[in-house]
Amino acid sequence: MEGLGEIRLTAEEMRYIALLQDLTGAVARDCIVDEENGRIVFVVRPGDAGKAIGRRGANINRLRRLLGREIEVVEYAEGLETFVKNVFAPARVLSVRLVERNGKRVLYVSVDPNDKGQAIGRGGRKVSIARLVLKRYFNIDEVKIR
Repeated sequence: MEGLGEIRLTAEEMRYIALLQDLTGAVARDCIVDEENGRIVFVVRPGDAGKAIGRRGANINRLRRLLGREIEVVEYAEGLETFVKNVFAPARVLSVRLVERNGKRVLYVSVDPNDKGQAIGRGGRKVSIARLVLKRYFNIDEVKIR
């Protein structure tokens, strides 16, 4: 199952991508501004997450201060399973199952029981990021952690 076609970026998103690249040297493929939760999610090229985050989170913290928003970084992957593992990292994803129910695409993500809290995130933060990114790339309507 391949990702969706071309993603259109707003001028604001393109400015954020340029800023991330200038500050960190990481190459961003995409940027999602999540107004509702006051955060920006960058989807970076495979292998660039560490560069984007920086030593001890230095780059992310600098971006956070500059933009006044929470910053999230997800490493891109072609395949759904790898992409999901990247979204939920460092939680260990054991399996991913996509089910179509009543015209909705529901993704069940099984994680190591010790990592469940980490996979959900404080106040469901990780799950909401997963919903945003997976909707955009794989047209998934719902994400459930098991």
